[in-house]
Amino acid sequence: MFNEICIYEAKIEKQDEIEELMKEVADFYLAQSGVVDVKYIKRTHRQEDFNAVKEGKSSIRLSRYVGKVTYILYWVLEDEETHARISKLGLEKFYKRWNRCLTTMPKILLGENIV
Repeated sequence: MFNEICIYEAKIEKQDEIEELMKEVADFYLAQSGVVDVKYIKRTHRQEDFNAVKEGKSSIRLSRYVGKVTYILYWVLEDEETHARISKLGLEKFYKRWNRCLTTMPKILLGENIV
């Protein structure tokens, strides 16, 4: 399996627009041959600190967003050729709409499964 994890920083005032776009993109990706799974995640919690993690404390729900809202794409495909083919299609179809919502270029991590 081939994976993409993408971290997006969106403009606060564009939350509704980008979340609607994410649903549209996920449906588009899932309809393509070779796509195994697509998940978009909104960062809604944080840890107090590392000691809180070691103590098993619950995470803290974010009460507000300052300057940006963070989203994460978790995308699983059969192989890197499939990723290249579908990424190109997705950019052609959605790039301008994505770009309007973001504060900066996304951070993209690519890799193969270990286990």
